[in-house]
Amino acid sequence: MTEHAVDERFDLTGRTAVVTGGGRGIGRAIALGLADAGADVVPTARTESDLEPVVAGVEERGGESALLTCDVADADDVDALFEAVEAELGPVDVLVNNAGINPANALGTPDRVDQDAWDLVTDVNLGGAFACARAAAPNLEETGGCVVNVASVGGLVGLPRQHPYVASKHGLVGLTKSMAIDWAPDVRVNCVAPGYVATDLTEDLTENEELRASIEERTPLDRFAEPEEVAAPVVFLASDAAAYVTGTTLAVDGGWTAR
Repeated sequence: MTEHAVDERFDLTGRTAVVTGGGRGIGRAIALGLADAGADVVPTARTESDLEPVVAGVEERGGESALLTCDVADADDVDALFEAVEAELGPVDVLVNNAGINPANALGTPDRVDQDAWDLVTDVNLGGAFACARAAAPNLEETGGCVVNVASVGGLVGLPRQHPYVASKHGLVGLTKSMAIDWAPDVRVNCVAPGYVATDLTEDLTENEELRASIEERTPLDRFAEPEEVAAPVVFLASDAAAYVTGTTLAVDGGWTAR
């Protein structure tokens, strides 16, 4: 059998990545995907117990890591995170803003959405991404690094009864474009917009036969994504293979937004 060398432009050896919301689901898959590509990776989240197996997974793949919790809605916490990463692993080359929430009290028609829920969702999903990018900026400018924001199909189209979430994800798509312009040519900023992904956060959808069928019917590829299928495009955007890609949002949605 002929052996084929992997394009070295996909190799992230020697780079340090931070992945917010890195303890579960898509974030966990992204952290391990970056480690598979050779990066040292710090997954971060609010809960230490969620992070422990991911940190171990990075180290099992030969990368360096650190167990650092962070609430991305707390600017002081964010600043402390990046100071700790730089002290332990060196300057950050790759920032993946994946932390996001969509709690039950944020769902409903506009007149039913709780104001505190609106504030929390936008603070985490949009404000948290901005705070992390701002805190990482000195490192990214030093390393010529990149940012990958994780939005949603809800950042490209409307979704019923998810107003704070949709507004925050549309904002994240817009933030990606404006940051890409301001930081070019030194720092690239891109975004992925996943469709419905099979994680513990979507168990209520996947276990409800009627809901699952309606989502699959609406999706041209006729299924939910696996977390690793979102992680791979993130690894691409973080790598030199995407050296001429900035300010774009890549829909990883099984064709949802093609309709």
